[in-house]
Amino acid sequence: MSGRVSTNQLLAALRAAGEPTRLRLLALLSRGELNVKDLTRILGQSQPRISRHLKLLTEAGLIERFREGSWVFFRLIGSGPASTLIRQVLQQLDVNDPVIARDIKRADAVKAERAQKAQAYFRKHAAEWDRIRTLHIAEEQVERAMRQVLGSEKIHTLVDIGTGTGRILELFAEQFTHGLGIDINTDMLAYARAKLEQAGIKHAQVRQADLYHLPLDNAIADAVIIHQVLHFLDNPAQALNECARIIAPGGRLLIVDFKAHELEILRDQFAHQRLGFETEQMRAWTAESGLDLERHIELQPNGGQPEKELSVMLWLARKKAAHPADHLNTISKRNNWEDAA
Repeated sequence: MSGRVSTNQLLAALRAAGEPTRLRLLALLSRGELNVKDLTRILGQSQPRISRHLKLLTEAGLIERFREGSWVFFRLIGSGPASTLIRQVLQQLDVNDPVIARDIKRADAVKAERAQKAQAYFRKHAAEWDRIRTLHIAEEQVERAMRQVLGSEKIHTLVDIGTGTGRILELFAEQFTHGLGIDINTDMLAYARAKLEQAGIKHAQVRQADLYHLPLDNAIADAVIIHQVLHFLDNPAQALNECARIIAPGGRLLIVDFKAHELEILRDQFAHQRLGFETEQMRAWTAESGLDLERHIELQPNGGQPEKELSVMLWLARKKAAHPADHLNTISKRNNWEDAA
């Protein structure tokens, strides 16, 4: 699509947006991806009506849809003139308008409900988490691939997002100088602390925090790992953007998660929000976060029943190298963080 739109395209976009329910939908989707069920609950309208509006917005090129198993998610179009146009329109909306404010409040409640469900699952299974992971694909195989992808070079500061049991900190303990595990669930953190103490790993710590709002300065980490976390999240793109923020220029992000699949049982019984990811989606998200996707590896199941098993993907992305002055600034921030820790 060229840098400008034709008269017909512009009129089609404005007509699509120029209806109260469709404008409300656009405002909601500007805040993150949602599915039809979510939008039906938030707006209090029937599913056929919501689906019809979404269809018109999709045809006008203002939103895009993607399927994950039996769910269909929608989001604002990511780039191009139509994206620029609709975002400019939405910037004029008053978020304190009673209707818009109510929609936002309901959307936040829907997302909070999902998060609580996932956290309840984590609390229930904290001590079993490592065992549950092995039901998908041999964790030893995944860990060997992770070590291969990151290589043997020393890592000054490693941050593990969604650290869970602290296994990743344990795995790379001999490679980093300082390690930090982030998790929002206190039961998981208690279990992780116990494991790290038992293993005698004193140069790593865990901290309770929201992975969407990390309590860390920009450009503080040489490596960030987010291992089997994204599929639990309502907004993976936002989480990756926050990971990228704390990575120092030249630093790396290692993402480990499932390849796109259709095993609905993981959503129904194991609190998965997303049924895996495709590499092109990951490439787009990392690019939007200012990272270059350098490498991806697929680890296929070997149990002989691929329709009932999962492939695990590893994606390695890097932030562009720094100016010398940026490097000195990173060192200063690290020292301040280490002193505080």
